[in-house]
Amino acid sequence: MSSITRPEVYIAIGKKIKEYRLKNNLTQEQLAEELNLSVKYVSRIENGIGGVKLETLTKAMNLLGMAPNDAFSDLIDNEDLKLKLLLFSKISELSKDRIDFLLSIIDSFKFLK
Repeated sequence: MSSITRPEVYIAIGKKIKEYRLKNNLTQEQLAEELNLSVKYVSRIENGIGGVKLETLTKAMNLLGMAPNDAFSDLIDNEDLKLKLLLFSKISELSKDRIDFLLSIIDSFKFLK
């Protein structure tokens, strides 16, 4: 397993927050207001200059609809975990009805041995 530095974590998480902010058509000012932060702090987070408190990260993920594995996906190098993240990513693009259908299929595997 490779060693991950704190700056690499800051950059990866900041990049994801910016990506999701843009997907949600929010400005830095709007995100800062929603999170009760300064625009300067949001800019520092997005540029990987500073870290983000876990409480703030959690609020941002809830606000932006970002799953925890998305926040950290660029930091993962374990191949099995990367495969699971890919599966989650593809599933998250589906409609709720299709996700429910897939869940029923997965549940049916519990009875197969």
